[in-house]
Amino acid sequence: MVFEVADEGFRLDGAPFQVISGSLHYFRVHPDLWEDRLIKARQLGLNTIDTYVAWNFHSSRRGEFGLDGWRDLGRFLDLAAEQGLKAIVRPGPYICAEWRNAGLPTWLTAQDGVRLRTSDPLYTDPTAQYFSQLLPLVAERQITRGGNVVMVQVENEYGAYGSDKNYLRTLAGLIRDQGIDVPLFTCDQANDEMLSRGGLPELLSTGTFGSRSKERLEVLRRHQPTGPLMCTEFWNGWFDSWGQHHHTTSEADSAADLDDLLAAGGSVNLYMLHGGTNFALTNGANDKGSYMPITTSYDYDAPLREDGSPSPKYHAFREVISRYTTLTDEVPEDFRPAPELTVHLHEAPYWAEVAQSESVGFDRLPDMDDVDPDAFFAIYSTDVTPEDRVVMFMEVRDRAICLFNGRRIATLLRCDHERSVVLPDGEWGLLQVLVEDLGRVNYAQRIGEAKGLIGPAITTARTITDWEVSAFDHNLLPGLALSKHPAPLNPEAPAPGPLLMVGRFTAPRGRDLFLDTTNFGTGLVWINDLLLGRYWSAGPTRTMYVPGPILVPGENTIVVWELNASNRPVAEFVQEPRLGNTEA
Repeated sequence: MVFEVADEGFRLDGAPFQVISGSLHYFRVHPDLWEDRLIKARQLGLNTIDTYVAWNFHSSRRGEFGLDGWRDLGRFLDLAAEQGLKAIVRPGPYICAEWRNAGLPTWLTAQDGVRLRTSDPLYTDPTAQYFSQLLPLVAERQITRGGNVVMVQVENEYGAYGSDKNYLRTLAGLIRDQGIDVPLFTCDQANDEMLSRGGLPELLSTGTFGSRSKERLEVLRRHQPTGPLMCTEFWNGWFDSWGQHHHTTSEADSAADLDDLLAAGGSVNLYMLHGGTNFALTNGANDKGSYMPITTSYDYDAPLREDGSPSPKYHAFREVISRYTTLTDEVPEDFRPAPELTVHLHEAPYWAEVAQSESVGFDRLPDMDDVDPDAFFAIYSTDVTPEDRVVMFMEVRDRAICLFNGRRIATLLRCDHERSVVLPDGEWGLLQVLVEDLGRVNYAQRIGEAKGLIGPAITTARTITDWEVSAFDHNLLPGLALSKHPAPLNPEAPAPGPLLMVGRFTAPRGRDLFLDTTNFGTGLVWINDLLLGRYWSAGPTRTMYVPGPILVPGENTIVVWELNASNRPVAEFVQEPRLGNTEA
């Protein structure tokens, strides 16, 4: 079969083809649930599925690249084909997506002197290697070879960042070198400046927008007099940031804009069809003067909610889509309340092992990337004197829990632009700073920035130059907790952190759960082998989604690493998600 970009629009084997697609990121959905979400995409009336590829999801460390299990993109594409869905693949290397470091591996961005999103060989040589590892599986699934892949994207919204046409052509060439012969395209926000900067005349240009469809299509047509009109990201919802409100959009307004788009003959990709979850601290962050990390939930107010159940928006969109294609009578089941459970937690000793992690000595204040660019946590240690009084860092990225001789004395938060800690009067001692990476920036000029304490570190009396820094793997904590003999905690009394808590429970197999986090301050949660992500009393999210496939018959375990304080050391699972207030 042949899928082509013609003057009058897309054509599939010579016949007109209107792309009606939805974004579904395999890396945000448990692989045992991929098929369920793809079936619901077909039931909505979609004929295509769209996914980014997050490079750092496949290659978190230099020299490693995985395509198995959760990373099995080939299986995901094959499941889409089984549902009769064509596929659009968007491999970046930059993807944004509110994803950690915009999909770029930290080992890549930590290189001295690397110029991101340019033709710099420090950037393009690893990109070429990445494409050589990933794109052969995409090539063999192209529609020209009997598969379902119809288009591949070059970069992503590049016009919001740069204007180097040679860089874009380099990427297009690298993609073609891997046997990709389906149409290539670019996407940019539907305004004149970004479309001019981010497109190539030899490639299809597409737009991204979430409202005023007729107006946006006119802008797109100005930049591309012929060819298909396509909204590659029809923003039918929005993401949430910690400390902000939960974003929603009107299903009626979104449906009307979708109708305008399809009535004009435009093709569309819903962003998102189904958002999913930023499991395992994979959330990104934005920084446009104020740092705002993305929440663990990526519900996005999408037609399919975080747990995969249809929202009112799903049914509103389905009614619109029915005007442009024939639908089956199948519809997804409505949301079912989840089982309610209460689990008492016990405290497991752990800090000695963490504090004694192997450290590296420095004669300056290093950032975390100097120690381990893949680390999310590090402990900085130095001796202070009564004359020091105050320690000021140039910047904290992103949260710093300060302990003096083992006593907690302050927490510094980048979101609040905090960077100074007052020391106890007249005391000598050991200052330890537990630093947490809350999410790597995924948009604009601060992508790739280092984490940790940014120096120099200045006191009332001097610049501190003697530091010991240890990075540690937080994923070792569940094993540590389960190997100890935990002590009972009073379920009715608050418990100070940092503390490690563990509990055991039984649950119906295969049923999703929702963990209520209002008993906790901020920290991480694991259930069985899966790190659900980060919780934070800053909100808006008040629950964590637990996908049913991770639960087992008999005993399940929950491990909570509380970094602030627990109001009640009890894990409560509730019937439905609580994503927060919908107004600022």
